[in-house]
Amino acid sequence: MRAYLVVIDETREAGLALRFAARRAAATGGRVEILAIIAPQEFVQWGGVQAAMEEEARLRAEAMVLAASGTIAEEAGIEPKITVRAGDPVKAIGDLIAERRDIAALVLGAAAEGAPGPLVSHFSDAAATLPCPLVIVPGNLPDSELDRLS
Repeated sequence: MRAYLVVIDETREAGLALRFAARRAAATGGRVEILAIIAPQEFVQWGGVQAAMEEEARLRAEAMVLAASGTIAEEAGIEPKITVRAGDPVKAIGDLIAERRDIAALVLGAAAEGAPGPLVSHFSDAAATLPCPLVIVPGNLPDSELDRLS
């Protein structure tokens, strides 16, 4: 079964990308893979403090992903696969796509205003080398238009 890979964070555009992916997956008999990335923490001299900071970041990411997965399960009737990785976002996404042959598309949301965002900028520049299509959902797209397009 083909999967739509969505990178989730706390932005509105990530929510739009997730909604688009869920609707496409439901329409095509696919599924959704949600990737949450825990940014590398700044080095803290004391190991216990460092470990606590990393655990807190992981718990925040897992809570965000669980909320997002509940939303798409409710809306599209799809139970997503959830992956949480730590480190550089570009590397984490690239590694996951390289590991998995079932990724049908990488779905990212562009910011509604200003620059599209670092992931959209990076992957649109590298789109020719991706092993799957890149779908960029505009961040200012109204829900009704997103529903029509998906």
